[in-house]
This record gives sequence, C-alpha cells and structure tokens, in this order.
Amino acid sequence: MNWKFRQKDKESLSTQPTQPKKKKTKSREWFDAIVFAVIAATVIRVFFIEAYTIPTESMEKSLLVGDFLFVSKVNYGARIPMTPVAFPFAHHTMPVTGTKAYYDGIQWKYRRLPGIQDIKRNDVVVFNFPEGDTVALEVQDRDYYGLVRALGHEAVNTQYTVTSRPVDKRENYIKRCIGISGDVMSMSNGLVSVNGKPEPMKSTGQMDYLVKFKSADVNFQLFEDMGFVIAKQITAVSQDTYNFNATPELMAEVKKLDFVSSVTMHTAAPGAAEPDLFPQNPQLKWNVDNWGPVRIPKKGWTVKLDSLSMPFYKRCIEIYEGNKLEKSGNGWLINGQKADSYTFKMNYYWMMGDNRHNSLDSRYWGFVPEDHVVGKALFIWMSYNTDGSFFSKIRWSRLFKGIH
Repeated sequence: MNWKFRQKDKESLSTQPTQPKKKKTKSREWFDAIVFAVIAATVIRVFFIEAYTIPTESMEKSLLVGDFLFVSKVNYGARIPMTPVAFPFAHHTMPVTGTKAYYDGIQWKYRRLPGIQDIKRNDVVVFNFPEGDTVALEVQDRDYYGLVRALGHEAVNTQYTVTSRPVDKRENYIKRCIGISGDVMSMSNGLVSVNGKPEPMKSTGQMDYLVKFKSADVNFQLFEDMGFVIAKQITAVSQDTYNFNATPELMAEVKKLDFVSSVTMHTAAPGAAEPDLFPQNPQLKWNVDNWGPVRIPKKGWTVKLDSLSMPFYKRCIEIYEGNKLEKSGNGWLINGQKADSYTFKMNYYWMMGDNRHNSLDSRYWGFVPEDHVVGKALFIWMSYNTDGSFFSKIRWSRLFKGIH
C-alpha cells in the first residue's frame, strides 16, 4: 500500500506543468547582442586583424593619403594588451570628451603570441611611435622631444599640457622595415646600404630630382598624363628648372623626353649637419641623405658602454628596456650596479618612409623596439581622395590591392 501511494504521488508530481522560462525583454535582447558584438569585435581587433588609415604622405607612392588598410596581428604574433582596461574601439583618446580612453593603473608585461613569420626587410609595418611616451596634448602632431630641442624643456612644459602614454597607447605609425635586428645601416647620397650592400629603392620609393628643361615653355599636361600631380610633385626652382618628387622608374621616363636637358637626384650635401637627426649629435655631421653606420640592436647582443655608443643606445637601455641608467664619473650605473657593457633583451628595427624626403622616421627617432610592433599591413580595402563627387573620389583601382 505504501509503495502504491508513493508511486501515485510520484506520477502526480510528474504530471504537474513545468514553469515556463521567463522571456527576455526586447531591451535585454538588444543589450546582450551589443555586448556580444563588442566582445567579438574587440577579440578580432586585438588578436587577428585591425583597420588602419593612412594619414600622411610619408609612404607615397606605395600608400596614399585616404587609403584604408587591414593590418594583420597574426603574421608577427598578436601582442597581448599591455593596458588591458580601455574603452572599446578608442585608441588613446575618447572621441567626444577628449579624455583618456584607458586606465593605466593596471599594466601587463610585454608578451606576444607565436606568429607565422618574423619581420623581414621591406615589410610594411604598423607600430607604436617610439618617442610617443611623452606627448604635448595641444600639439599631438608634433614630436615632444623635437619641441623640447626647439623651445626648451621649461617652455614646453609651461605652454602645453604634457602627459605620458603606455607603449600600446602611443600613436600608430606605418613605415617600411629597412633594417632588422643586427643589421648595420648607412646612407650615402640618398642610397641606403644594409650591411655594406647598397639597396636601391624599389618602384614604390620616391626621391626629389632636379629637372632642367631646354626651354621655359613646357606643356605640363604631359606630366599629368604620366601620373604626376602638378604643384604637389612638381614645383618650380627657377625659370627652366623644377623639382620632381617621384620614383626612379618614372624619372627614367622623364629623362627620355626630348625637351629635358638633365635629370639629377636632389640630395643634401655630405657634411651638411641636421641637428634633429638621430642621435641628435651635430658633431657627426649627418643629414637625411648621408648618415651612418648604425648597428641595430639585437636580442642577446652586448654593446660596450662608452661615449661613442651611449648616444645611440641610451634610450633603448633606459626607456625601452626599463633600466635605471646613471652617469658615474667616467662610467655608468645600471640599476645601481657599475656596468661597462649591456646585453639587449629585445630585437629592434629600422623603419623608413618610401617618400624619403617627406617622412619622419628612424632617421629622426632611431630604433623601433619589438614590443612597439602592432602588425603587418596586408591590403587596401578602401581608398578615396578629396576631389570630385562621391563615386569619383573612390580610387577604384586600389580597392583590395595587396601591399608590397
């Protein structure tokens, strides 16, 4: 009897209707969808691929202002966020308020996932601006250290609001990798040499050329038909001489024209010192077209610390690799210990723009540490200029074009 009662009781319980699940409201569904989309997009952006815009002319003719690129994080290995607490899709500044888009109270050490390749010479690389650790907010397009050299430390810090930024929140730059870790770089009369071997510019590199015509009467429409942008790539020097900014291949075609008297590459004279050039030592008498040799630091390479090496590697040791560096008599102290040499913990790279006379690059601020590397530029997904109607603005021939 007891067994029958328990069985009947169990059956009655099993036949009771189950409580229906509470249905989500429309607002909750939208909230969940937005949260999922933000998380998914952030994961893709951080670990796989990110969009990037070309803001300056430093990479012409490879990349034009108005090109929109996809940058791969997979090729060199995705960098684990070093400043993990940040507002999604904002790099370092909030778009409306202008305030910081990140919290720098939590910082993680530099780590990178395994990549499918190492950085190679001639790769087009996106990286964080090495000298972007300190910024004058009112003039963010100006290099802080260049401002200090021009105006003085006190004047800059009095006139502007100066702040510091973590590595992964520094401005994004895009250049071509000219030299990798361990390479010895130099440049003579506008021609780069890597490990003593001259490396002529490829078809994407641009230099300045002085073109002298046989007559002052020149039909410049011909140059437009060749692909030149008048007033931008061709400017007057005298009545019959003009400065052309173009690739060597294009200038070879100009030289063939019967009304052209001569074509000469326009470079700075050796010995004409530019004080802003890396390592900011006028006694070297280096300029944008004549400099070097410079050895790029490599992980595991040991350099002797002396008056010759320190101008080149002091920032790497102190800022990029986080050591306390002090001068002590005729020698140096690293983290309080006397040292006459230093072994590098990271690889470094030498980056330059293809438009050689219109690029602020490693010639001005030196080496790019590996922890600053963001990714490899893959292809252009959209490109437009500022002239004409909407459809004429789009550079159709550049859409989905690979970057070489």
